[in-house]
Amino acid sequence: MRFEFTAEESNFKSQLSAFLDDVLPNDWHGPADESRDDHWELNQEIKKGLAERGWLVMSWPKEYGGADSSPMMNTIFAEEMAYRRAPGHDRFGTRMFGPTLMRFGTEEQRTKYLGSIARGEIQWCQGYSEPNSGSDLASLQTKAVEDGDDFIVTGAKIWTSLAHRADMMFMLVRTDPEARPHKGISLILVDMKSPGVEVQPIVNMAGVHSFNQVVFDHVRVPKANLVGDLNDGWRAGMTVLNFERSGIDYAAWARAALEELIDYVNSDDAEVSAAKTDPTVRVKLAELHMEVEAARLMCYDVSYRQGKGEIPSSEASMSKVAASEVYLKVLDYGVDLLGMYGVLELGSDQAELQGRFFKMRLFYTSGPILAGTNEIQKNIIAQRGLGLPRK
Repeated sequence: MRFEFTAEESNFKSQLSAFLDDVLPNDWHGPADESRDDHWELNQEIKKGLAERGWLVMSWPKEYGGADSSPMMNTIFAEEMAYRRAPGHDRFGTRMFGPTLMRFGTEEQRTKYLGSIARGEIQWCQGYSEPNSGSDLASLQTKAVEDGDDFIVTGAKIWTSLAHRADMMFMLVRTDPEARPHKGISLILVDMKSPGVEVQPIVNMAGVHSFNQVVFDHVRVPKANLVGDLNDGWRAGMTVLNFERSGIDYAAWARAALEELIDYVNSDDAEVSAAKTDPTVRVKLAELHMEVEAARLMCYDVSYRQGKGEIPSSEASMSKVAASEVYLKVLDYGVDLLGMYGVLELGSDQAELQGRFFKMRLFYTSGPILAGTNEIQKNIIAQRGLGLPRK
C-alpha cells in the first residue's frame, strides 16, 4: 500500500518544514533535554509559534481552537516534528488529554482547558504509573477520598515525564477501595502548584532529568475536576493510552536516525568509506530500511482509520510495538557500527556523530515500556486483533 499526500497536506508539510528551518538553531540535532532551561525556553517559543499558526490542534473542532482538519494532518505534523527532533509539541495536552476531554469531560471543563491547550499556554503531565503499579495499572493505590466539595488525594506517581515543568496533571486515582480493581478508579485533574504536591526528580542513565516521582500529601482537589463519572475512570484512562499509542513519533525518530547512519556510511571519510561496500553493512541497512518503512505505514494506517471514525485499538498497539522496536534496532546498530568512538561523551571532539547515537540509545531504552509495555501491547493484539482468548 502506498500513501500519497493531497496537495493541501503536501503544502502544509512544506510550510511546517520551513517554519522549523527558521526557529531551530543551525546546529540543532536534538532531541531536546528538558532539564536544560535553554532547551525548555526553545520548546515554549516553538510551541507558541505553532499555536499562532493553528498547527497544534488542527484536527480539533473549531469551537475548541482547531480547524476540523483530518487526523492525517495531525500525523504529518507529528512526523515532521519527530523527524526533526524538534521540541514544542505538547503531546500530553494536544494528542492525549485534549481528545479524551472532548469525549468524557463536561462542557465547563472543555471550555476551561481546551482553549489554553490550543493556544500553547498550559503544560500537562500524566499521572498513571506508581512505585508498585506499572503494567498492572489497575492495581494503583493512590487514593482520593471525598471531603465535601473536594477530594483529598494521597499517594505517589512515578516515571512522570515533565512533572517538573507541568502546570496540570491528569491522573488516575482509586476512589472506591472496595470495588473490583478496574471499577473503583476515577480520572481527576490536579493543579501541580497545589499545597502538598512534591516533585522529586529522576535522572535517567543518559544523564537527563525527564522523569519524576510526584508525591501527594493530602492534596485537596475540587470535585469539579473529576472527568467522567465517579469510579468509571478506567474507560477515560484507556482512551488516553489509545491516543498515546497511535503516534508516529518512534517511526519518525527511527527514519531520522537511519538516514543519519546512511549519510555517515556514504561520506567521503577514508576511515568509514569501506563500510559502504561491506555486504554485511549494506544488508543490515537495507533490512532496517524495510522495517522502518513498514512501521511508518502502520502509523499511517492508524491515522487513516481514525479519519474514518474508527477506534483502531489493536492497530495502534501494532504500530507502537513495531515502531518502538525498530527504533531501538537502528540505535543499537548505530552504536555497533560507530565502534568505540561512538560511545564517547556527547560533544566530544573524537566522538563519531558527536556521540548522539549512544546518548539516544541510553535515553530511549524505556521506549518499549512507555504507554504500556510491548508485552502488554502484544496481548492486546492477540485478544482484540486476533480474537484469541484472554487466557
